[in-house]
Amino acid sequence: MKKKILVILGHPQKKSFCGSLAERYMEGAKRRGHVVKFLALGDIKFNPILESGYSKVQELEPDLKKAQDMIKWAQHLTFIYPIWWANLPALLKGFIERSFLPGFAYKFRGHSIWWDKYLRGKSARIMATSDSPPLFYKLIVGDPDYKSLKDTLKFCGVSPIDKDYFGSIKRVSQGKRNRWLKRAYKLGKKE
Repeated sequence: MKKKILVILGHPQKKSFCGSLAERYMEGAKRRGHVVKFLALGDIKFNPILESGYSKVQELEPDLKKAQDMIKWAQHLTFIYPIWWANLPALLKGFIERSFLPGFAYKFRGHSIWWDKYLRGKSARIMATSDSPPLFYKLIVGDPDYKSLKDTLKFCGVSPIDKDYFGSIKRVSQGKRNRWLKRAYKLGKKE
């Protein structure tokens, strides 16, 4: 079954290993017959800081409005990013804070503790690179980037959410990187 997939690159540079993973993933997804759109956060113009928190509405830049339209369009969201300081890159975190807003991604119900999840019906995949070996990162560090992004997506109704690690990226051979790129292709093809 054809899916509409949005690939969100959270690395500020397309010419990075994360960018290469995104290319291969998209090739696999297109090979499967899916319709794929690509959003490179390093190429869009927006203030990543939610200046007044949620106390005041901050005007959305045109690129963020287009990004929200792409998110609405997609049935499946794929986030590809490096883990820096055990968490999401600031660019990706700022993008989420500025675009996954009340009224777009969710809405609280009056004086209730409950909320409406506006991204219900979408699924997601998280693909993250790390300098730490995945087992060390999960067991010792505690996997904070995944917990943070997964909780945000679930809060907005996205489910299921899969995660794939690529690491330790710093000390790996070109042969291993090539195997990871093949894995990214297969992940795209299996969506």
